[in-house]
Amino acid sequence: MTAFRRLSVLGGIEEYVHERNGLRVLYCEQSVLPVVTVMITYLVGSADEGPGATGSTHFLEHLMFKGSNRYNAENQTSVIDVLQRVGAQVNATTAKDRTNYYATLPSQHFALAVDIEADRMRGALLSPKDLLTERTVILNELDRAENFPISRLYRKVWSRAFTVHPYHHPIIGWKRDVENASITGLRDFYDRYYWPDNAVLSIVGRLSADEALHVVDEHFGSIPRSGGAGRVGRYPEPAQEKERRIESESPGYVSALIMAYKSPPASHEDSAALGQLAYVLSHGKVSRLWRKLTDRGLTTSARTWSASTRDPGLFCIETSLVPSAAHAEVEAVIVAEVNAIQQHGVTEEETARARNQVRAYEAFRRDGTYGVASALNEAIAAGDWKLYSTMPDRLRAVTRLDIQRVARRYLRTASRIVAWHKPTA
Repeated sequence: MTAFRRLSVLGGIEEYVHERNGLRVLYCEQSVLPVVTVMITYLVGSADEGPGATGSTHFLEHLMFKGSNRYNAENQTSVIDVLQRVGAQVNATTAKDRTNYYATLPSQHFALAVDIEADRMRGALLSPKDLLTERTVILNELDRAENFPISRLYRKVWSRAFTVHPYHHPIIGWKRDVENASITGLRDFYDRYYWPDNAVLSIVGRLSADEALHVVDEHFGSIPRSGGAGRVGRYPEPAQEKERRIESESPGYVSALIMAYKSPPASHEDSAALGQLAYVLSHGKVSRLWRKLTDRGLTTSARTWSASTRDPGLFCIETSLVPSAAHAEVEAVIVAEVNAIQQHGVTEEETARARNQVRAYEAFRRDGTYGVASALNEAIAAGDWKLYSTMPDRLRAVTRLDIQRVARRYLRTASRIVAWHKPTA
């Protein structure tokens, strides 16, 4: 443990930093079951990709499973095979602000998971042969996404909402960039971001802090710092001055409407109140949009949420319309409910119900070793892992006046993006 210095402790989470290479470790002991989740979060996502290089983070997510110095198919030690032999659940995900790789496995195999992450941090093979096979896989993913009108509509909403900031482009990348991705370009991207001082290793499960940190030092300790590589600055998005509208059509039966507003970063003090506003609007059969839209036979569903992003993002309202419903009517109902909250606020009953729903959601998603690690991962991506520990108190502190205030502040016509999708014959 001498290689590590403890930085802080909050809400049962201990934060350490490796003195030599800057790797941060978040440790949480959970002794109910003899399992452990090892999750490494790299502070790089699609928003860190430049023009012509979109999709690089997601492409590397695929290639990091294809082989590293010690774990590869040629040696019959591929990452998936080795981990699944010991009963691990393993995967990775890419988002706008981070990438994570994780395994949940029996505690006695903890060192194996750590060794794999250390080996592919700087030892990914990134071979031209694997580039070709994974390019095909990713292009198939893109094609599948194009077959879902709502997925296409969301891509258009984010692209229209952000004209300068890199939230403009999709996580999977633009098709032309995926088609033109090269090993040289991906290697350059890898060498910029995949270092100990640009990563956080979360360890949740049945093992002691001393044991965990000793194993981490043994496998990661020899990896140097980045030497100055790291995040390139992002251009801030200019203020949106008027409503933006999108209309799309495609063959089929899907009819949808998305209304999005510019929202603050997840770390902002208003994010908790916006989260509860989302629940007031469309969570449960007594929520406002369910009663005004779904109960009246205008929609089959209505969902609302605030994107959890490191930089200002979007507060989204998504509805799936019944075939006979008019988009203009559904839009008018949503606008009327937003205006009503802005002018008259919400009731104490709505506030209490939303608070309980959000707290229950937070509790359920933190259940088990993977749940804790995953929630920490999202807080890390938002800019501060301590959001994981402070969010319950922030949620409890939200009042009905806070909900009305954030509705007035953020759900403004000038910052709105309205997207209609209509089916054609």
